[in-house]
Amino acid sequence: MKKIPIGISSCLLGQNVRFDGGHKRDSYIVGTLGEYFEFYPFCPEVGIGLGTPRPTIQLVKINDTVRCVGIKDPGNDVTERLRDYAGQQKHLHTDLCGYILKKDSPSCGMERVKVYTNHQPHRDGVGIYAQEMMRNNPLLPVEEEGRLGDPGLRENFIQRVYVLYRWKLMLEEGLSSRSLTHFHARHKLIIMSHGDYRELGQMLAGLTNENLAATADDYILRLMKLLKTVVNRSNHVNVLQHIQGYLKKDLSADDKAELGEIIARYRSGEIPLIVPLTLLKHHFRKSPDSYIEESYYMSPYPQELQLINQL
Repeated sequence: MKKIPIGISSCLLGQNVRFDGGHKRDSYIVGTLGEYFEFYPFCPEVGIGLGTPRPTIQLVKINDTVRCVGIKDPGNDVTERLRDYAGQQKHLHTDLCGYILKKDSPSCGMERVKVYTNHQPHRDGVGIYAQEMMRNNPLLPVEEEGRLGDPGLRENFIQRVYVLYRWKLMLEEGLSSRSLTHFHARHKLIIMSHGDYRELGQMLAGLTNENLAATADDYILRLMKLLKTVVNRSNHVNVLQHIQGYLKKDLSADDKAELGEIIARYRSGEIPLIVPLTLLKHHFRKSPDSYIEESYYMSPYPQELQLINQL
């Protein structure tokens, strides 16, 4: 599999584009994710012509509107320039399957960026460029480098990246009713782990050549929105038990008891998700099932990433 195109704040790759002339190179992103992702760096502050180093900027609420202005020179308002830059890069963003932003940045922060009202900070803002970029690309998985330290958020982001990547591959090969329903079938267990899969399935029940394109657009928009929900242990247990049902005629009483115990231990937090999945894969090697074999739930991304080892 070729590397997946991912947008990223330039400073996270070690580029010296920060306001102080430095960088914020992230070793996990560059080292581990760099094995699977091809990074396309963007620095909106440099992109709109601000120098390096440069005077710092901040978000300020003025008449119920958030503006991005200079700290020492509040008259230097770069809000519209940052929005315009996001629009200018839209043709490049369209090809991406994910985006990693720099936290706390008045241009790139995804959430909880400081907004000053009467010189008092409140962490309820979004970077101006990031906000416009996300508005222009509603399907795009977006995360901040700081939040990638959380195992659940990290796994959620990377899972969404791979789902969108597979979606784009499907479109490149040619959208059809068959390819769309097959895509849904292979992701059904993943969808089930995030919530109710029936609505998405019902959308595909009435597929025709006339409504195929519109249905596909609506489907992927709803799917990517649903996948933003971080899966909890209870939802994973439901899926694991559902998968276990495909083995009910093939397992001995002892095997059933062992698998039930492993799932229970996962539910209680004693062991990570990789343990029941590994046991299930063992049983399916002896008793293959075509549906389970094609499902992405058991192998949603390269196992070398070891994400499920921490869930």
